[in-house]
Amino acid sequence: MMAQAVSVQPAMVVATDNVKLNQWSSGVCDCCEDMSICCCGFWCAYCLMCKTSEDFGECLCLPLLEICFGGMLHPITLAMRSSMRERYHIRGSIQDDCCAATCCPVCVWCQMARELKVRQHSLVVINPAVSQVHAVNVAYQPPQAINPAYQ
Repeated sequence: MMAQAVSVQPAMVVATDNVKLNQWSSGVCDCCEDMSICCCGFWCAYCLMCKTSEDFGECLCLPLLEICFGGMLHPITLAMRSSMRERYHIRGSIQDDCCAATCCPVCVWCQMARELKVRQHSLVVINPAVSQVHAVNVAYQPPQAINPAYQ
């Protein structure tokens, strides 16, 4: 019989003060706050959209579905913005999201990319020392035939 120790590493995530809670870290038209995101959005909007979607935890190709709507409707942009607003508890409404996504979808994707960048850099992970939780007994048991008549 063999005993194996199982360890758990609890972690606590703390947001630092540079992220204002309950509001976007930048406005829709604040593209010049991060020129790398702005240039990516201007020169290759779909590259920015796909990267932002992946960074948010969604499918990389999700924004490409907007091509199916011929550029007139932006349901993926609307869904991503409202989902991000809900996840981070940002004040606003679906009407605000709809207006922003309809007026300037590329600016909305730039705003979401900036938001993710700020929120990813503002988290501090506090990880206490590893503590042993319990021991598990592991014993080797040879496989047994289902029907002894087949042996």
